[in-house]
Amino acid sequence: MNTHAIRVLREKLQKDEPVYGLWVTLESPSITEMAVALGVDWVVIDAEHGHLDWKDIVAHVRTTVRSSTVVLVRIAELNGGLIKRALDIGSDGVVVPWIETADQLEEAISYARYPLEGVRGIGAERATCWGQSLVEHTALANENVLVVPILETIQTMSQVSRMCQVEGAELFFFGPADFSSTAGARGHWEGPGVAEKILEMKDILRQAGKKCGVIATNPENLVERRRQGFQMIGLGTDTGLLLRSLKSTLDAVGRDRPIQASLIPLEMEKTMPLTILPGSMRPDRPESMSPVGNGPKMEVAPGVSFEGLVGGHNKARRLTTGLVTFAPGAVLPSHIHTFAESITLLHGSATVEVEGRLYRLNKMDNIVIPTGRVHMARNLSTTENAVFHIALASDSPSRTLVDMNFPQTQMQADAVGHPGAERFNRFATAKRFAAGPNTEFIDLFNSDLVPGIEMSGGYGLFHPTGRLPAHVHDFDESITIISGQATCMVEGRQYLMKEATAFVPRGRVHYFINDSLETMEMLWVYAGPMPVRIVVDELCATVEGNPWQ
Repeated sequence: MNTHAIRVLREKLQKDEPVYGLWVTLESPSITEMAVALGVDWVVIDAEHGHLDWKDIVAHVRTTVRSSTVVLVRIAELNGGLIKRALDIGSDGVVVPWIETADQLEEAISYARYPLEGVRGIGAERATCWGQSLVEHTALANENVLVVPILETIQTMSQVSRMCQVEGAELFFFGPADFSSTAGARGHWEGPGVAEKILEMKDILRQAGKKCGVIATNPENLVERRRQGFQMIGLGTDTGLLLRSLKSTLDAVGRDRPIQASLIPLEMEKTMPLTILPGSMRPDRPESMSPVGNGPKMEVAPGVSFEGLVGGHNKARRLTTGLVTFAPGAVLPSHIHTFAESITLLHGSATVEVEGRLYRLNKMDNIVIPTGRVHMARNLSTTENAVFHIALASDSPSRTLVDMNFPQTQMQADAVGHPGAERFNRFATAKRFAAGPNTEFIDLFNSDLVPGIEMSGGYGLFHPTGRLPAHVHDFDESITIISGQATCMVEGRQYLMKEATAFVPRGRVHYFINDSLETMEMLWVYAGPMPVRIVVDELCATVEGNPWQ
């Protein structure tokens, strides 16, 4: 046990200084050694997920000897044997997953302490210098050992106040992905409303004098987490940081691409389309086509009307898209949502203001606003309407009116947004790529571009004969044809679309093709954080095809 490192960590936390660390999942102890050499405050060796064995774990622990870096081992579950073993090999504490109650937290702390305060057995391992320092070690261990619970289920919320009263609990970590899963948003980092719930729990803990931690998703999110009051902040996982660096470097030479869950490269995917899909993806709702002008309408502010295209009215899940029309000079007052929003200007001239940052939008410019950001919009013209395409990561959207109590700053024409907050996409200079023959696509938002966002989407341009392969998604999709004519095929059913929106539910095999002599443009939005498509055999997109055999 490195009591010097533990003391330094606690002193920083008591001074309200942030402590930064690395989450380690790979075998090589050189990873931890590099992090220690760079002076990180802590490392967590992850023995819950992945394939680290105890030989790997102790090798990582050894790299922190004679340093000021605290080393913690994340065990697989609340288990006295695992806690004892992690501490016996010399770690400074344990990270315990899935702690939901104060009783479980007390149990974890008792496993980490020697009698009479706990039930930890004494071993002749590294912690006691192989039995040579029994008195010295056991005299210091109970008051120094760190037991860090991970709060990662929605059931935990009602127990946080009681956890604050547990003696020996000083640090709490949050797991947004598992919390989202238990809140019904599996696969999201912070699903609808989850970010707010985590911040609520963090505030309760901070008010009780506790310290809170979370892993940041990128450098901007790192700054944002510190601003939010988190003190034990992960710079990332070793794999995440490596992938981020690889993707950034590949992007510089035009070679970046998403990783598929199958680990099959995209070029192989094109030659190996699936013929059978898992039964769990069998669709339970039909597709629907909504011509512009036929959707449900409502006035959301004086001179501002909304027409729903995809949402709860046609059984979409976690997704609403539509058109918002601003009369000349109309203003949508400042407000917030408990979900993310995407705003694309289709016609007219307008501004969008986010927490005082004012953006001037040209046609097809897009701004993406994460959960909880105060924003408003204005039609700059006194004679013409302004029309927006909007997407909301909810099938039952609502808003809360609030004041825009921020000093106003006019953002420059080349602004790309604000770190940790909104993302601004200038259409004229956005990076394009091919998603199929004779197509040009733009990714406007996803969880790589806007960490924590619950949906993904972008722009597609189809030249004549341009098309996508037959494919399916594990989430609902909205596709709005904003110019030209598209042919949409859904399991053999053909739809000709012009100024219309297609709602394609999860599990429906479909594709789009431009059979006309003019270009066609679309805006697509997925109710999933990454734009992942599963390419299937063309037969699956026919009446005869049956991919769920």
